[in-house]
Amino acid sequence: MNVIETKIKGLLILEPKVFGDDRGWFMESFNQKAFEQALQERGLDVPQFVQDNHSLSQKGVLRGLHFQKAPFAQGKLVRVVQGRAWDVAVDIREDSETYGQWFGVELSGENHKQFWIPEGFAHGFVALEDNTQFLYKATNYYNKASERAIIWNDEDLAIDWQVDGLVEILVSEKDLEANRFSSI
Repeated sequence: MNVIETKIKGLLILEPKVFGDDRGWFMESFNQKAFEQALQERGLDVPQFVQDNHSLSQKGVLRGLHFQKAPFAQGKLVRVVQGRAWDVAVDIREDSETYGQWFGVELSGENHKQFWIPEGFAHGFVALEDNTQFLYKATNYYNKASERAIIWNDEDLAIDWQVDGLVEILVSEKDLEANRFSSI
């Protein structure tokens, strides 16, 4: 597995080794030992995953920016198994040097990349193709009472969602009512 560090400490892009031939391909989508080693080598906490989630989105669907407040905060290991998505994490750790900064990466069924987003980040994505299937492992169970969101197009964050050319952005009513970053 190739591990790429991002400009924000803790956010990692993981590129699994993919073995392919004329029959197709094979990859190890998750290996606890390799994941732990990658985090430990960078001085990062090693989580325990407790829940897997799977969503299907059509082109232009934007989900996020979601997070849960402590003690129910979630770390997420995310990937796309079909289609393409632009995936974004926003640093909401108040004591962080990169507080309020965001990082995005394209995840697709073809590039097999995974994105590690530890606790302390808001997360969202936009589907760039129809039938985009998004999988994520979470380090804590969903807790409705601690669920929060930041409006996806907050001017203070100025996220480049890579949506040029999309005819329509589809956002849930709940996400459209999300708070601004300055009020989280």
